[in-house]
Amino acid sequence: MSTVRPDSAPVPARLSRRVRLRRDRTLLLMTLPAIVLLLVFNYLPLFGVVTAFQDYDPLVGVWHSEWVGFDQFQQLFGDPLFWGAMKNTLYLSLVQLILFFPVPIALALLLNSVLSERLRNFVQSVLYLPHFFSWVLAITIFQQMLGGAGILNQFLRQHDFSPWNIMTNPDTFALLITSQAIWKEAGWGIIVFLAALSAINSELYEAAAADGAGRLRRMWHITLPGLRGVIVLMLVLRLGNALSVGFEQFLIQRDAVGHDAADVLDTFSFYYGITTGNYSYGAAAGLFKGVISLLLIWGANRLAHAFGEDGLYRK
Repeated sequence: MSTVRPDSAPVPARLSRRVRLRRDRTLLLMTLPAIVLLLVFNYLPLFGVVTAFQDYDPLVGVWHSEWVGFDQFQQLFGDPLFWGAMKNTLYLSLVQLILFFPVPIALALLLNSVLSERLRNFVQSVLYLPHFFSWVLAITIFQQMLGGAGILNQFLRQHDFSPWNIMTNPDTFALLITSQAIWKEAGWGIIVFLAALSAINSELYEAAAADGAGRLRRMWHITLPGLRGVIVLMLVLRLGNALSVGFEQFLIQRDAVGHDAADVLDTFSFYYGITTGNYSYGAAAGLFKGVISLLLIWGANRLAHAFGEDGLYRK
């Protein structure tokens, strides 16, 4: 004969789907615009991938264009311009991963150490602001500062120094676009890390300080382990998005440094696909990029599991 312990709490009954929908209808309505935008701009265009296997003619449409199978990919893989764009994409992604990815983490740690809430809010607002600038405005600011007639070169000429060729130098283009990305997006990238820092139990810091641990030891043994899961997640997302290094940023500056330095997969699809009317060729390049990005994010997630982290999804 089974007995029920008096201190055991009753198990709540599972709510029906209708009751849950009625309860959460306000939240569902709030997410509806985002879902519609996601479907219209991210999922519906996926049906156009079929044009990568056709000799697509916009006058006859998808249903009546000639089916050519993998001919577009054979042409793509034999095109030296494509491999040049692929090389630039991987190189620039690696440079940004090394130089850009740690910056939001460092900024979040610095802001978290600021005791004055008013000063912290002011610095956050200043760091967030460039995110809302368009790339046209951001590059214009860099041009006014570092261009041939910019403030820096005017100062150098006034003091009898040779001007620096920064905005039009293909050899330093990777550092230029990385510095632009840091200035524009690093402040916005700290939001996730600040949220993770706020979730760390403050009693851990108090106990460590009572045991004589200094600021650096507390950061190494408490802060960074507390951020490890978020850092791994952001790294997985960064690797999955490695082949998308910034279309507008490169499109605007391509003529200044030349296509050999500035062509990436996105600009290659645009210039050699859309602008030439060879839509199937551009679609093939875009599909190749999507498949490689999927493999990258899958591999990075498996690596996160190997280090004991959840990544994007659990095993």
